[in-house]
Amino acid sequence: MKILLQLGLTSLFILLMTQESFAQKRIYLAPDDHTDYMWTANEEEYHDTFLTMTDFYLDQMDATKNSPPPYQARWNADGSFWMWIYQKNRSSVQFQRLINRIKSGHFSMPLNALVLSNGGTPAEAVLRGMYYPGQIQRAYDVDFPIAVAMENQTLPYGLSSLWAGSGAKYSWKGVCGCSTHVPHLGNRERETYYLGGRDESRVLMKWNSLHLHNNDNTSMGSYAEGRNPYTVVDFVDTDAQFKSRYPFPVIGIFGKGEDDLITTDDEFIIAAKQLTNANRKVIVSNQLDFFQDFEANHGADLETFAASYGNEWELYSASMSEVSARVKRALEKLRSADALATLVSLQDPTFMDSRIEARNKAMLNFGLYYEHNWTADGPVTRNARAEWQRKIEGEITSYVNTLYSDAKNQLGTMITRSGANPRFYVFNSLSWARTDYADFPVINQNLVHVVDTSTGEQVPSQYVFINEKPHLRILAKDVPSVGYKVFEIRNGAGTSFPNAATINGNIIENDFYRISVSNSGAITSLIDKKRGDRQFVRAVEGKTVNDLGGTDGNLTVESIGAVSVTLQIISADPHLRTTHITLIRDSNRIEIRNVITQNFSDMLTWNYSFNIDSPDIWHEEVGAVIRAKLLPDGGHYSPRNARYDWLTINHFADVSGGGVGVTLSNADTYFMKLGDSTHTVFDTATPQINILAGGQVDGPTLGIPNQGGDSWFLQRFALQTHDAFNQTSAMKFSLEHQNTLVTGTVTGTNPAYNENKYSFLTISDPDVLLWALKPAEDGINQGVITRVWNQANAAKNYTLSLDPGILSGKKTTHIETDIANATIVNGNLSASLTANQIQTHRLQPRTLSATINKLTQQ
Repeated sequence: MKILLQLGLTSLFILLMTQESFAQKRIYLAPDDHTDYMWTANEEEYHDTFLTMTDFYLDQMDATKNSPPPYQARWNADGSFWMWIYQKNRSSVQFQRLINRIKSGHFSMPLNALVLSNGGTPAEAVLRGMYYPGQIQRAYDVDFPIAVAMENQTLPYGLSSLWAGSGAKYSWKGVCGCSTHVPHLGNRERETYYLGGRDESRVLMKWNSLHLHNNDNTSMGSYAEGRNPYTVVDFVDTDAQFKSRYPFPVIGIFGKGEDDLITTDDEFIIAAKQLTNANRKVIVSNQLDFFQDFEANHGADLETFAASYGNEWELYSASMSEVSARVKRALEKLRSADALATLVSLQDPTFMDSRIEARNKAMLNFGLYYEHNWTADGPVTRNARAEWQRKIEGEITSYVNTLYSDAKNQLGTMITRSGANPRFYVFNSLSWARTDYADFPVINQNLVHVVDTSTGEQVPSQYVFINEKPHLRILAKDVPSVGYKVFEIRNGAGTSFPNAATINGNIIENDFYRISVSNSGAITSLIDKKRGDRQFVRAVEGKTVNDLGGTDGNLTVESIGAVSVTLQIISADPHLRTTHITLIRDSNRIEIRNVITQNFSDMLTWNYSFNIDSPDIWHEEVGAVIRAKLLPDGGHYSPRNARYDWLTINHFADVSGGGVGVTLSNADTYFMKLGDSTHTVFDTATPQINILAGGQVDGPTLGIPNQGGDSWFLQRFALQTHDAFNQTSAMKFSLEHQNTLVTGTVTGTNPAYNENKYSFLTISDPDVLLWALKPAEDGINQGVITRVWNQANAAKNYTLSLDPGILSGKKTTHIETDIANATIVNGNLSASLTANQIQTHRLQPRTLSATINKLTQQ
């Protein structure tokens, strides 16, 4: 009896259900109002309906609390944004009432902020968009074991790993079957199964074939399966085809609201009572009860299946490609901003205090931006949808830029300094030492030279203009892992260094490459001098590398010096644009910076065609690096129910074959097409990547026309040749390209860090890369968060060290809720990773303890 009293109502109900005879079916009716945010209605209207529906169903739960459990009111929100709005607009007593109903199993809330189309979304954006339920989880001791991605017909490979790592155990997907090129949605091979990831994680997935027994989105397999409960219960109970596909006696029928703005009724309660008979028990469901019942009775017999289904509605974010790019840039910049903020907060624990509200909204916005109605074909006008997307991006960018600037300046005050000459630091947010250029803003272009204060040696330097402002560019060697070096500016020319590369007409050359550039900004020849003058460019259908089309333009030398050499190409054919191609001293990175400077309405692609036979293409999808082939061919794409034309390209794509290859780093765009791939044909034989610069990929009725009026588009890439493909090397290359070294003035007004160089964090295994370092969401007094990603296809043991050591730590979910004690050995974290796993810890550095003690004594 004591055990039963300790069980929650839902768990007790499931226990009783699973003890009954399997002869009686259990049909779970889960009511919701599908949220088509900024599609059905505007923000204000949706906020009002969230509040109205939440209050209505809380009252209904109170009114039915004495009914038998199957007939008590339950409600399922499809985004944690409902909870956010309720907390912001109701009293603490009212909000606690909602929390109590979540705990009792009557109100269900998923981890995702809204219904999202997450194909193309960077992994960290997925995680940050789920931070809010993580905060509620810790503050109120409530769990959120469900995450969903509804209506859109496709699903990325790595999303389930990000969900599972954030605490989700279950998911369901119902599709629209509209505005789609995905074939055979009514013919899926499996309907309830474990959705797996490359890291061996999994979530239990309900994704039924779209049966279309009602010939609309109220059919089984849609996102509003329960729209007509009497019809659909009869269907699942009697239809021979459904029963042959789905032989289980535990059946979930989820969703009611379809595209309605508001749903307030008791239809599911009445239907559950009336439809229950000797052969079936119909239950008003919180979704979780279905999954628990199903898993307890059938989970052991299920297969784990993992594959990418490509992209569909998420592609329409490319119809505002510059706005979407700014979200991606802000997320990447946040890597450095968070790391800088960590070092500052360890010395000044109040640093983040005034930023919490803006931070929380920005994190939530990473979830809101990828809301699934990028189709923009509903009652809300396209202009209104576009302005909403701009607002969400603006709030993200503003927070990140402010944090970055403030933390950068504050760190400069904390670095000890001596002498009278100007000094600046160069900070590296990545978890390995690196050599790269760094740009320090200056007012005058005086004759100076720069010295590394840690070695006393002069470093190569030159002046460059960035956004029409002068900067002193240096080559910073061996900048420590998550740390900095200090450099001093001294008067006079100092020792001269040869130029980083030579230019002869349209040919730019260094120790690594000889590159020919056309007057349109395309690279027509790429000779690798370290590999026997091997040619890496091959024209495919008349296109070469960084090829937007056209032939005319004007090529000039933008800058030439000891650190870097840059060619500038201005072309108006077929669209006005400027291309910058840069070679860097002692580096085999080729940087490409494209700026399209006119509005466009057509679909544009940057073509990258390589001289590689039998290409093997890998790319970072959403929380997973995957192989662009079908499963039967050794790849990671589903051979059915998938779309193959536009794939995700997050940090990189790599084309390899015959023991050599090219890594293509991508900083700003989201999607790419392989060769002549179509919706249904996957061209993995052509060594060509076509990167989507922007456009309405599925025609003028889906997405935002004319790029929302924008006329400036920054799209940056980088190339590096290599031997056989290595995932770790490809990811490191792209991270270095996309995370430039940070510079800041050293003032030393509040000294706490070494005046020459410093490293805060190191990781023992080179395949284990730091993905995020940040103050804990619950405050720096709770420690710092470290997130790492194992790039190896094998399990890894690693040691993570913080200066001057770690006192204690916790293994956490990706949304920072504790799971277990971390293993701290001699002041270092000792941990293990499965192949390709992302892992998060919360650690207490000794520095933090010393700072808090000092402040307490004061």
